[in-house]
Amino acid sequence: MTAVAQGPVSERTAHGSPARTAPTGFRVLRAEWTKLTSVRSNAWLALGTVAVAAATAFGLGMFVGPEDGRSGSWVVTSGFVLAQVGFLVLGGLLGTSDYVTGTARSTFTTVPRRLPVLAAQVQVTLVAALTTALAALGASYLATAGARAGDAPALDLAVPGTSRALLGFVLASVAVSLLGVGLGALLRHPAATIVGGVVLILLGDQLLAANPGRVTDTIRAFLPSSGSRLVEDDAALAALDAATLGPRLGEWGGGAVVLAWVVVVLAAAAHRLARHDVR
Repeated sequence: MTAVAQGPVSERTAHGSPARTAPTGFRVLRAEWTKLTSVRSNAWLALGTVAVAAATAFGLGMFVGPEDGRSGSWVVTSGFVLAQVGFLVLGGLLGTSDYVTGTARSTFTTVPRRLPVLAAQVQVTLVAALTTALAALGASYLATAGARAGDAPALDLAVPGTSRALLGFVLASVAVSLLGVGLGALLRHPAATIVGGVVLILLGDQLLAANPGRVTDTIRAFLPSSGSRLVEDDAALAALDAATLGPRLGEWGGGAVVLAWVVVVLAAAAHRLARHDVR
């Protein structure tokens, strides 16, 4: 009897063919990027988000005059109120994609450590949201050019808080998308993710604002909707802080709040992913 030469277990399977190598971070990242770009509706969602931001800014800019006390930066960034829903959905769909399509088991069989998948989803969402936010800001600037040349205030970077508000539009949009991917990975259901996210970033704030008081204003201050403070100029922030009965968050406080939400939700999603069954 002759001996059959066999390679190391790490290099050969039972059938003698080379074993698959462990997935690298780059391969996982590329797979998640393929998932995002291969679904045509994601591109339409990004384009729709840009269009909503620009159309909202255009519509509101038509009714703004010098006597309203609004700044040129507010005219450009005013579309954030509705566009943030698009950013939320963009992140939420990516966070729930494996569970919706039924590929979760195969994905985490291929990547048994699991957490690299979530990390890749965060990176892909970051890039997609950043690109979409920059496009939305540029489209809003162009859409409001006529209004700013007429009765609406001009966009003057010398006005305190203007540059921060423009940067804040991009940062807040990215934060909302990352919150969406975290909620999606945690809840694993698109409807629950979108409804929960809309309540946190929009409806909860509006409901509490209708009943002002020390308790409700304090709760409002620590909702992720505080991230919208990033798109306000210094004058608007001063007016908000003067009117609140809760904590005064200042210029970057709202950004710190929404960042904390993103970190906590992603940590909770990572814990569930690492410690619980995938279905």
